[in-house]
Amino acid sequence: MSSEIEQPLAGGVNQVIQHENGRRAPHIARRTNPWPTTAAEAEAVQEQLRPLMDLTDPGPLTVDFIAGLDVGYAPDSDEVTGAVVVLDNTLRIVDQATSRQKAKFPYIPGLFAFRELPPLLTALDRLTITPDLLICDGYGLAHPRRFGLACHLGVLTGLPTIGVAKTAFVGTHADPAPTRGSWTPITLDHDTVGRALRTRDHVKPVYVSQGHRISLDNACAHVLRTTPAYRLPEPIRLADRLSRTNPPA
Repeated sequence: MSSEIEQPLAGGVNQVIQHENGRRAPHIARRTNPWPTTAAEAEAVQEQLRPLMDLTDPGPLTVDFIAGLDVGYAPDSDEVTGAVVVLDNTLRIVDQATSRQKAKFPYIPGLFAFRELPPLLTALDRLTITPDLLICDGYGLAHPRRFGLACHLGVLTGLPTIGVAKTAFVGTHADPAPTRGSWTPITLDHDTVGRALRTRDHVKPVYVSQGHRISLDNACAHVLRTTPAYRLPEPIRLADRLSRTNPPA
């Protein structure tokens, strides 16, 4: 693979390509073109795409392949590395891909998707196995405009998507009980937008929110299933590790 830094993907419609293994790679059906360069433009895109978000679909109860997505930031440059790791239902790695690019959007809280989506979409396009479910390090509905990275990613790919974050971003919540599986709702303007979920006994909770095509109950069940040993879901933990290695693009 080349070590050159890639350019962000252009807009347009890609066809889904059938691979030899019979699974389909999740080539993206919708991309924003031109890519926003200001906060006002990015917020307008979020408002345009938000009606496409589906929070009524319960989502898959079981999955064959689940993907974790995370982005690593170079310490002294504007390079970002998108990493996707696909696990089977035994949490064994079966596929992975990365993409390193120059960020084309400023670092603005609430608009991280516009820095992180280009390398993540490229990495997703490079998979040879289509995941049944995406878990991304970030927020979904628990977002100031209720359209975080997980929602944006889900709408663009059409795949069920969950946002899992290490810290709370919006709303209020009580501290859940100290035992694994305990949770409390995250509320924003009197609406439930996620849950503070305890994945390990006496360890800080994670913050789970719906992204697209999955219920909050089901999202939390998948998060618990993928945290047999650590606080963070295994797909995200492995994607974070891969993004930090900063492999050639």
